[in-house]
Amino acid sequence: MPIVDALKALGNDRRLLILDWLKDPRAHFPPQVDGDLVEDGVCGVHIAAKLAVSQPTLSEHMRILTQAGLVIPKRIKQWTFYRRNEAAIAALKTAFDAEV
Repeated sequence: MPIVDALKALGNDRRLLILDWLKDPRAHFPPQVDGDLVEDGVCGVHIAAKLAVSQPTLSEHMRILTQAGLVIPKRIKQWTFYRRNEAAIAALKTAFDAEV
């Protein structure tokens, strides 16, 4: 994961908010019928509703976060669930500290 890509992904308030919510999904999202909030991630429908954006807008935000390696998508049935990639986030923090 290049630091530049991750920093570009983090350069948007909504994406930062999504990452913050995904840090503690049980505190920010309702229980789901499919998928565990922590193990499988949060359904994109719930994230879009909480963010008050359309599904295509959310998909673009999540595409950017996924390409930067900051979230991990998982398909369950017809839905996509997202969780933080804690290892990548920790590596980014380490790399950023080394660069600064």
